[in-house]
Amino acid sequence: MAKPLGCAFQTVKGMRDLVGDEVHAVNGFVEKAAEIALYYGFKPIETPMLEDAGVFTASIGAASDIVEKEMYTLRTKGGDQLALRPEGTAAVVRAYLERGMQNQTQPVMLYYSGSFFRYDRPQRGRYREFRQFGLEIIGTEKSVTDAMIMELLLLTLRESGITDVRLVVNSIGDKECRPAYRRELVAYYRKRLEDVCKDCKNRFKVNPLRLLDCKDPKCQPVKAGAPQSVSFLCEPCKKHFKEVLEYLESLGIEYAIDNTLVRGLDYYTRTVFEIQEKEVRNEAGELVTVPLALASGGRYDYLAKSLGSKKDVPGVGASIGIDRVLLREEREQLMPRIVKKPRIYFIQLGFDAKLKSMSVIEILRKAKIPVMQSLSKDSLGSQLGTAEKFKIPFAIILGQREVLDGTVIVRNMENRSQDTVKVDKLQEYLKKVKI
Repeated sequence: MAKPLGCAFQTVKGMRDLVGDEVHAVNGFVEKAAEIALYYGFKPIETPMLEDAGVFTASIGAASDIVEKEMYTLRTKGGDQLALRPEGTAAVVRAYLERGMQNQTQPVMLYYSGSFFRYDRPQRGRYREFRQFGLEIIGTEKSVTDAMIMELLLLTLRESGITDVRLVVNSIGDKECRPAYRRELVAYYRKRLEDVCKDCKNRFKVNPLRLLDCKDPKCQPVKAGAPQSVSFLCEPCKKHFKEVLEYLESLGIEYAIDNTLVRGLDYYTRTVFEIQEKEVRNEAGELVTVPLALASGGRYDYLAKSLGSKKDVPGVGASIGIDRVLLREEREQLMPRIVKKPRIYFIQLGFDAKLKSMSVIEILRKAKIPVMQSLSKDSLGSQLGTAEKFKIPFAIILGQREVLDGTVIVRNMENRSQDTVKVDKLQEYLKKVKI
């Protein structure tokens, strides 16, 4: 392999170039996810990468890790405070309100994909620029939509070849029942503040519910004994959660209730969930790798009001971490439809043949036959070698003599048989022999 030429600059830490099949892998997954979403009635939406920072500070929570530590912000020359979007839901709800979608038939079901940005410590499955595919159902509080979101994410993962996952769910209540749970949680942690990390001491003051979102090993024993939110649910929240679980059971979806699951965003109410990798342990019972959450989400019935809506607009949504899906060895190698395996390798010999090459390749394109070529090569041997390397079944050869005769040679690469075909009859020939 040739030594890299070197460059004075490198990609920013935690961000990556994607080249060739890496791009195809992302696009192939998004195409599969979008195909499922479209079938179920979701419509596409694209929001800007840059938003008013208030979209996120007002919705995610000023005391969340994302806003406090991880959000990329900038101030414009005009003095506006902008942020690179750290997540998708708040921006989609902002668009829902700004574009008057509340006047459409409800609920509005939207899907999106793209890059998101958080200043976080790069590690396995965690990048500073990361890609997500998301689903949002806005304008209904019906429990069936919570289950639908989970089912479609699991279906998307399954059709991408990923089945070895676990769904964990919880309910964190609403504004009616959560205050009582919050008081109990505060009382529990107040007696144990010496046993938690520095971040949790701060969370205790500004957002106690997020104590349960801590991943620091020091805090895990305390978190394990914390009060459970499901024990404090009011009757409407209890009924909603019961219905969600019944829908999952009717769909044959296995799940586990995780009483410590709260998610890291302030706007969640009632249902929260994650689709996680299953744990892999060695013979000693130790984790081989920390399981990643491949997808996550929940209900956000109060988010719209935090963004300026005069009334609450219920909604539920979730996203899949595309980068994490692509790390999985068992995943399907999904290629976008635009990428087709070449059926013909186009070979040209000499300057005169190069001059005519593009017009012949255009005939192949119009015939919708995938073709591979290397117009920069001159040697017949090297071009035939490439065709054999990629196991391309046919070759079209255009040499000096063929240019003069207005013909090409069509060669079967398997049995080495070949025909000479007039260029103006090439499309008809290809259709006849079903290449």
